[in-house]
Amino acid sequence: MSTDSKLFPGLSQRPDLIDLSALLLDWYDRNARTLPWRDDPSPYHVLLSEVMLQQTQVETVIPYFRRFIAELPDFAALSVVEDARLLRLWQGLGYYRRAHYLKRAAIEIMRLYGGVLPADYHAIRRLPGVGDYTAGAVASIAFGLPVAAVDGNVLRVLARITGSKADVTAARAKKDCAALVTELMDTRRPGDFTQALMELGAVICRPGAQAKCACCPVNRLCLARAQNNVAALPVKAPKKPRRQEHRSLLLIRQKDALLLRRREDGGLLGGLYEPVNLPGHLTEAEIKAFVTARGGRLLALDSLGERRHLFTHISWHMRGWLVDTQGLCDFDDHFFAPLSEIADGYPMPSAFKGFINQVL
Repeated sequence: MSTDSKLFPGLSQRPDLIDLSALLLDWYDRNARTLPWRDDPSPYHVLLSEVMLQQTQVETVIPYFRRFIAELPDFAALSVVEDARLLRLWQGLGYYRRAHYLKRAAIEIMRLYGGVLPADYHAIRRLPGVGDYTAGAVASIAFGLPVAAVDGNVLRVLARITGSKADVTAARAKKDCAALVTELMDTRRPGDFTQALMELGAVICRPGAQAKCACCPVNRLCLARAQNNVAALPVKAPKKPRRQEHRSLLLIRQKDALLLRRREDGGLLGGLYEPVNLPGHLTEAEIKAFVTARGGRLLALDSLGERRHLFTHISWHMRGWLVDTQGLCDFDDHFFAPLSEIADGYPMPSAFKGFINQVL
């Protein structure tokens, strides 16, 4: 592939970029953050950390990573862990589908490679849930392969350095950016180069007006800085607005138990537990009718307030209710779980924690 891309011009158009690798690696050697997955960049640690870091801040991930590898230290342990235990370890990180994909990837690694992931970008890329970026990160950081890993930080850094006004959410922009990374990469230290680019975007070349251009080790190469255009780059197509949904959370309590169900695998919040979760904002009369229709008698009904939870494409506007009942039997896929076991025995998404904590 030609790296003389119109979207991210290569060395033939920007020969001064030949200095970028040396400047960046020198800065990284002196300033890299100490992170637990960098202490031992094994394929397992790199894959786990990269998946955890998707949509999640480094400071949030660190304690989860440490707890995860303490309980599941390798692909073998991950491949056989019970789903409930896996989700408890993941609880609070969000985007729970990532945990399911990690386990499926571990199962494949055990089945195909005896638990030893090969130093092969294409083999890594074929794992369940692994995309171009994650495969590139594992290949370069864990195996020292000269493969580009392009995430949002890398796109932002190189869009500013090259002055590119391309929409960085477009597939072609990511492809051209990967080509430029490959051209600029120091093949003697591909893993460090990958991490240095990401580190620069995370702590220096930050979004919008948060950019710390005066501290940037490559600021003399940055076209956006020269043109006083840093805050405007990178260019991104407007996101579609989130779909708004109203939900009613009924915490139906009977004696010392709460009515729950396990959500189906694969979908939103797959495999996690939830209280009765109904569409719309129900009135008190509608809640009473819901209980009565299932053979129960309403003893008390108390509002738990309103909360909002944002997903990637959906916004839930939830109203919570504590519903004390008598005579209500388990129904459909719901069951009564002892209140004393809910905190440790039933992994639940943070979307519901504010309501659940008022009852436990």
